[in-house]
Amino acid sequence: MLKKVNDALDTVEQAKLANANNPELLAELNKVQLNLTDDTEALQDEAATIESGTSEPEKLTKAEVTSGLKQAITEVDRDFLEIDGLPEGFTNWLDKEVARAQDNIARVSDDPNRFKKAFLGSLPSTLLILVPLFALMLWVIYLFKRRLYMEHLIVALHSHAFICFVLLLVTLLGDLQDWLTNYSLIDTLCNWTLVALILWIPIYLLLMQKRIYQQGWIITLMKYWALGILYPVLLIFGATLTALYTLAEL
Repeated sequence: MLKKVNDALDTVEQAKLANANNPELLAELNKVQLNLTDDTEALQDEAATIESGTSEPEKLTKAEVTSGLKQAITEVDRDFLEIDGLPEGFTNWLDKEVARAQDNIARVSDDPNRFKKAFLGSLPSTLLILVPLFALMLWVIYLFKRRLYMEHLIVALHSHAFICFVLLLVTLLGDLQDWLTNYSLIDTLCNWTLVALILWIPIYLLLMQKRIYQQGWIITLMKYWALGILYPVLLIFGATLTALYTLAEL
């Protein structure tokens, strides 16, 4: 494209030399030359931006953010909260919470940190609710082991405590990397440690499940994968409801 523009500039220059005695035509050719020069500069800037890889993503406007959040709340309400058979009082309460959440979207667009702090503050309550639900999932999967629900609850508490502890270490290592950015060796060690910690979470949980319930590897792996599919769905559902409730209570 840039080559074609340069060829057009050469053609215009030749036309100017051939029509030096025609002022009106020269004026038009000068305008064309000026436009082509501007196009050349724009193409050069664009090419430099692409090569340097420094192009910035297009920023969303406040109206676009607000519209996107309202659309997300509407979809959550339609897909997850509109359940037939719920008591009328509970349904009315859900409708009010959804309406309040949509009304508070503008406030979140003005001050996102307020929502972030409120959401992080409510996450412990969400995890506290998910722990007994996860224990119930363990009780169902290991129904024929004849274990008490309290035993599964202890396993669930231990699992969540371990995950939270590892995530705390990951956060601290990330802060350490930001603090010691000029030390490449420490940065490399932190990266490898982060990878090891993240990989250790599923490995440790699998070994713990195998040791506590004392079943064969095939059955343990099947149940482990079942929990690995079901629990993230439960976690996403809980986080979504937490975000919606936090938005409604701002």
